[in-house]
Amino acid sequence: MGWLKGGAPHLTSLRRRMSLHRIAQDNTKQYIKLEISLPKGIDHMSFRLQPTPPARPNRCQLFGPGSNTKLFAKMAASAADVINLDLEDSVAPSDKDTARANIIAALNTIDWGTKTISVRINSLDTPYWYRDVVDLLEQAGERIDQIMIPKVGCAEDVYAVDALVTAIERAKGRTKPINFEVIIESAAGLAHVESIAAASPRMVAMSLGAADFAASMGMQTTGIGGTQDNYYMLHGETRHYSDPWHWAQTAIVAACRTHGILPVDGPFGDFSDDEGYRAQARRSATLGMVGKWAIHPKQIALANEVFTPSEAAVAEAREILAAMEVAKANGEGATVYKGRLVDIASIKQAEVIVAQSELIAGS
Repeated sequence: MGWLKGGAPHLTSLRRRMSLHRIAQDNTKQYIKLEISLPKGIDHMSFRLQPTPPARPNRCQLFGPGSNTKLFAKMAASAADVINLDLEDSVAPSDKDTARANIIAALNTIDWGTKTISVRINSLDTPYWYRDVVDLLEQAGERIDQIMIPKVGCAEDVYAVDALVTAIERAKGRTKPINFEVIIESAAGLAHVESIAAASPRMVAMSLGAADFAASMGMQTTGIGGTQDNYYMLHGETRHYSDPWHWAQTAIVAACRTHGILPVDGPFGDFSDDEGYRAQARRSATLGMVGKWAIHPKQIALANEVFTPSEAAVAEAREILAAMEVAKANGEGATVYKGRLVDIASIKQAEVIVAQSELIAGS
């Protein structure tokens, strides 16, 4: 959105100080304090440690409109790791106030168990978003884990919401911090994705909103995620389809991993196409995303299936770690496992799979 563009010069200074000197003020991330003075204008160093993302299951994020109260109890009883109660696109303008009141009541009365509870507020170019934040945090803030901010186009958009949330927390004396997940839904958002990822210690996740992103980019499609009919290479008579979302997802994953936040794949619109959903989710998981949205209950099991490492994958990862332990004991930096080379980098890859499996098993 960028309505603060050109303003908030203190944000750049704040990021420069925070990039190497912030410690776990946000206790979901771990930072190493480095007492290093950087030259003016430089706020990154290539050898700084990559912060650890939040340790929470995030395989499936289930969405439900705040205007449909019949869904709330079913969402709470579902197998989704994250519940996203929506005040934005799925709610008509005439229903915004009612939907907000519905969500507040549901947060205060329904047992949500150990699920991560998120509320998607309205975008900053609407007259609704500030009331969403104020009413939710003042009346139901103890049960909200994160606010989802849609259509983020620059770091200043995050700063605006952060400032309001901080003021409410201080006024109400709240000690439980509210986290942020942002949605990249525009060309501007993708162009500024790295600074958005670094915009606030509250940041814990980032998603790609395919439909609005496609519209912003002028893409010739009405599809929401998945393979698009005209996006292919022709070799003879054979069409080789590619993924039009791949490059945007890759940019999001890189920004998220750099700043210790969770990269999440967005919606897949055709909820009658299970195999299409699986295929999109598998591509996302391979890129490093940790989960995917579900806009229909039948997509929950699909997301959980894909983003839970298989028993075979975990067993292979443990075997690689064991093989490398033998190699290290023999003074070797590499070895052969099932006919292929594995080395120090292979340890890191295997540890990712094992850690994902253990996190999910412990949830």
